[in-house]
Amino acid sequence: QVQLVESGGGLVQAGGSLRLSCAASGGTFSNYAMGWFRQAPGKEREFVAAINWSGAGTVYADSVKGRFTISRDNAKNTIYLQMNSLKPEDTAVYYCARNRGSLIYIEGRKYEYWGQGTQVTVSS
Repeated sequence: QVQLVESGGGLVQAGGSLRLSCAASGGTFSNYAMGWFRQAPGKEREFVAAINWSGAGTVYADSVKGRFTISRDNAKNTIYLQMNSLKPEDTAVYYCARNRGSLIYIEGRKYEYWGQGTQVTVSS
């Protein structure tokens, strides 16, 4: 049984930083690409960032490019999302997800397992 558990969310002022973590259990973590998505109240879920199985390849949404960094530690079965220069529009529940394979996709339907989410709130 695959489980994904996010942590690190919270309340931060605009311009601040947060680091999200997602710990995976079950399955062979290093075989799969991973991603971060977010959903703000009243809005659809949107892609944030993804990383391939080795960590050598990453993709970002235009809205976070240059501010967020996704990384992974396969020895710890964990991915991270370093978020800098946060803006109020980054406020959302952030979810990590495991892809069905090793390649990067931005479509949520390509991801098989999802965490429960962690709230990030950025005050102005």
